[in-house]
Amino acid sequence: MPAPEAAVFDRLSALAAIDTPDARRRKTIAETFTGTPLGSVPVGTVEDVVAAFAKAKAAQTRWAARPVAERAAVLERYRALIVENREFLMDVVQAETGKARWAAQEEIMGLIFAARYFARTAPSLLAPHSVPGAFPVLNRTSVRTQPKGVVGVVAPWNYPMLLSIGDSIPALIAGNAVVVKPDSQTPFSSLANAELLYRAGLPRDLLAVVPGPGTVVGTAIVDHCDYLMFTGSSATGRTLAEQCGRRLIGFSAELGGKNPMIVAKGAKLDKVAKAAVRACFSNAGQLCISIERLYVERAIAEEFTEKFVAAVQAAKLGAAYDYSADIGSLISEAQLETVTKHVADATSKGAKVLAGGKARPDLGPLFFEPTVLAEVTDEMECGRNETFGPLVAIYPVDSVDEAIRLANDTEYGLNASVWAASKTEGERIAAQLHAGTVCVDEGYAPAWGSTAAPMGGMGISGVGRRHGPDGLLKFTEPQTVVVTRFLNLDAPPMVSQDKWQRFLMAVARGLRFLPGR
Repeated sequence: MPAPEAAVFDRLSALAAIDTPDARRRKTIAETFTGTPLGSVPVGTVEDVVAAFAKAKAAQTRWAARPVAERAAVLERYRALIVENREFLMDVVQAETGKARWAAQEEIMGLIFAARYFARTAPSLLAPHSVPGAFPVLNRTSVRTQPKGVVGVVAPWNYPMLLSIGDSIPALIAGNAVVVKPDSQTPFSSLANAELLYRAGLPRDLLAVVPGPGTVVGTAIVDHCDYLMFTGSSATGRTLAEQCGRRLIGFSAELGGKNPMIVAKGAKLDKVAKAAVRACFSNAGQLCISIERLYVERAIAEEFTEKFVAAVQAAKLGAAYDYSADIGSLISEAQLETVTKHVADATSKGAKVLAGGKARPDLGPLFFEPTVLAEVTDEMECGRNETFGPLVAIYPVDSVDEAIRLANDTEYGLNASVWAASKTEGERIAAQLHAGTVCVDEGYAPAWGSTAAPMGGMGISGVGRRHGPDGLLKFTEPQTVVVTRFLNLDAPPMVSQDKWQRFLMAVARGLRFLPGR
């Protein structure tokens, strides 16, 4: 099964919110598996971003005036189009990222889950609701929501559909417009989904995709948006948070992770070893919530290591637009260089390679073997820093308590995985971990797929949450509306101010007996 034809990418390129006849302002996008050109996209400027925001603001006012149920219906139609076009979407994301097809399907499933959840829950979550007023009977208090306006989404390359359009879905259904900056390596993934949203009935100006460099397009989006959603490194997240802070606009971010897995005595090691391959090497380890640290109780460490290494060595590394490959390619020379340097640094300082450890140019320009290291220390680059590649280290520990302590000994706090003798023991361990999500008897996917629950990081792994009610309501401004009836807080005629104030205080003191106070 080959990559989509060039005509497909020409069609998608035309959807970019950039008006330029200048052929020099285009960037060629290559197929990651081979380096062969797929097509090109126009490169945005500050002026393109300003124009996109102007159109988005006008469209947003009309969109927000539509009933939530109508906005939800657009997402339901989009969800049906995802299902109908899932093979095409997986082809596009594989071509741009080089991931294995099963990992590409994770993105499709994530989009389906997000569209379904927010389309079904938004009408109730966004509906006005009553709360107790200051004074019973006199005040009727309700809380409403208003959209932020135009939301900026700065998306990464590793899950370029799910982390661009997936984050746009709740912003759109909340009544906002969205301007997306896809990563420069993966613009077609965002554009392919924008096309489906337009076909589903979303107004064209409401969602603008502006490809271009972060220093130009990304900065302009931060300068003009009413709220920013970002996924990327913790270092870049800090910079963007400062910029948003200066403008006093809201900011949400999923950032880096150095995620641990704990394997305790009594866990079914054959099952753990097989699942750990997915947990560590999905998208060749280029996943914020994938596992990079394995803490295994010493009594079972040798047996687990043997089974895990065998499972890693059995995994098929390759380029295929079908399900014949277990692990795909890295996305860029920069990622290949990082992984190569981390392995070289670790081995030069005493780490042992148990599996992998080498680039595979025979398979393609950016392939690197899934790599397992032992005897990794904090002095090594991969000891405490995120590799974001197919590299994991095994650490034998004397007890579960030691595993918990070491798992928490990091600035990061995004995801964790726990395997124990029982679900109850697994949940007990999970409750002690400093991580935004913890999967018991799995690696990461069930936590991500639980769209009704919040997903995000602690520490330097993020700010805010995607998914769940918070993932929708963060794109809104809450507004309190209080209607005062019968009389206001001025003293009634013929009542002295002294008596009136004593009466009000007596009422305030009595409110403690009412429910909800």
